[in-house]
Amino acid sequence: MSKKTDAKKTRAMQPPATMAAAVPPCPIPGQAMKGADILVACLEREGVEVIFAYPGGASMEIHQSLTRSKKIRTILCRHEQGGAFMAGGYGRATGKAGVCMSTSGPGATNLVSGIADAYMDSIPLVAITGQVAQSMIGKSAFQETDVFGMTLPLVKHSYLITDINDLPRIIKEAFYVAQTGRPGPVVIDIPKSIQQAMVVPVFPDKVNLPGYTAKPVDSDLDEKLAKLAALIAKSERPLIYCGGGIISSGAHNELLEFAEKTQIPVTTTLMGCGGFPETHPLSLKWLGMHGTVYANWAADNADLLIAIGVRFDDRVTSKVSEFCKRAIIVHIDIDPSEINKNKPANLSAVADVRLALEKLNKIAKPPSHKFKTWRAKIAEQKAKYPLRYKFTDEVLRSQYARDFLKGDSSQIIMPQFVIQQLCELTQGDAIIATGVGQHQMWSGQYYTFTQPRTFLTSGGLGAMGFGWPAAIGAKVAHPDKQVIDIDGDGSFLMNVQEMATAHIERIAAKAIILNNQHLGMVVQWEDRFYKSNRGHTYLGDPRNPHVIYPDYVKMAQSFNVPAERVLYRKDVRPALERMLTSKEPYLLDMITPFTEHVLPMIPSNTSFKSIIIE
Repeated sequence: MSKKTDAKKTRAMQPPATMAAAVPPCPIPGQAMKGADILVACLEREGVEVIFAYPGGASMEIHQSLTRSKKIRTILCRHEQGGAFMAGGYGRATGKAGVCMSTSGPGATNLVSGIADAYMDSIPLVAITGQVAQSMIGKSAFQETDVFGMTLPLVKHSYLITDINDLPRIIKEAFYVAQTGRPGPVVIDIPKSIQQAMVVPVFPDKVNLPGYTAKPVDSDLDEKLAKLAALIAKSERPLIYCGGGIISSGAHNELLEFAEKTQIPVTTTLMGCGGFPETHPLSLKWLGMHGTVYANWAADNADLLIAIGVRFDDRVTSKVSEFCKRAIIVHIDIDPSEINKNKPANLSAVADVRLALEKLNKIAKPPSHKFKTWRAKIAEQKAKYPLRYKFTDEVLRSQYARDFLKGDSSQIIMPQFVIQQLCELTQGDAIIATGVGQHQMWSGQYYTFTQPRTFLTSGGLGAMGFGWPAAIGAKVAHPDKQVIDIDGDGSFLMNVQEMATAHIERIAAKAIILNNQHLGMVVQWEDRFYKSNRGHTYLGDPRNPHVIYPDYVKMAQSFNVPAERVLYRKDVRPALERMLTSKEPYLLDMITPFTEHVLPMIPSNTSFKSIIIE
């Protein structure tokens, strides 16, 4: 067996509460088994219930074994990238590792975007790839690629199996690594000769990884947390800034207790949406490039920033040297490589954030009256700069208004309005997936998230095509919940083939396309910074611009997915109601103006002083 371990990528770990109980093995003791059958037995022992896979020559042995499994549902995606995003959506919605599989060569390379997405957002994922026979590795065999080497920068851990006896141990290790601590993707490359070989398997009961720190925690954590408590006592303008680490560690209840006990306002990253209820008086929603004015104002004026489970990414900080420059920075994270990586911390602690918050809640004291002044100033900012939108002259002059509404501005469908109506109808109790672009930002702004694992979005990688397959994966995980993909016409088209998966597998995920016939976010940047010069951002048919192109309704109907186009504001709510009551996958093609911008906006490499509001 060849195994690659990179200290920078094998991140510190702590088991989440959501890990599934192991399923007893089904093999007959002492009986020789094919490698492919051993793999499936190992997956069953790890509690895997579903695998998103597309077969090929180097993985068909495993697919044959999967047909005999009574415990694992194999969902045939229509493209390997779609399968990887489905597994990612499953992992985001559950906290358990999503599992995807492909054949070698182009099948494996098609998984790469989904693997990178899971790595950037710290999502548990196990990607299994078939590989050519061991005798052909390195000889440019048909459909051979070095997926092990290719994915090294994108994984927590990776394996190329060269000894069938190692297979049970490796599968157990892979799930342990993917699901614990700071979660992430693990790649297992299995040559066809290993799949076909026979051996009497030995299934391990536990993981043994010498030199691997599973539960990192600073030896002086209690002392550091005591210092933080003292800083809070001295502070006048404290702010909690938390991210996806709150969700992956299952620390949302501890965060709520800490915020209520200290009465410190809370802002999240986009990945942290749902980690703190946005209906709470202390919530400032999320901050950063398209975050709320009041969250960004609070960060700019805070004298103490308590950063929990975040990485100070550029979409939050913009110009790092200007971000929170008035504040003492405290950073708590399970991954020591994140400490001081982007923003130097005055006080830092390495620990699982749930453990840290549990300890903080024991020593934190209710605030003195001085925080009332700080909260009152934030309330003023909330009142002065709420999230809002309006019809602009550009909207009224748009082709959409001219061609389809005949100048009736009262019937314009603003994208924010659609999301507000959806939030009202679902009472904020749905799982929302998104593609990437303007619709992604509007979803974060205008849908109210109160529970973790309900906002599934490609935050770090920003992968278009993510939303629809991620919604399918989440719906498989939670068949009784409403799961809706809010998407753009550009993003949705990138994995449109997965409508076939939804229909054939009877997965009743829903999709709303906010269709403006353009790459909306790029258009917005063209308008702001390139004098509206269009650099290939129009997605319609330039020879026939008065027709919606492509026709997503006809496309959906060709997949036997119910669909309808919505042109007028008065029809938005009834169409949403029909979609939500449907027991099938369903698509709404909402026609919106391309001239609308996502606001507020802090341009790249600037500061809060440069925020654009109008």
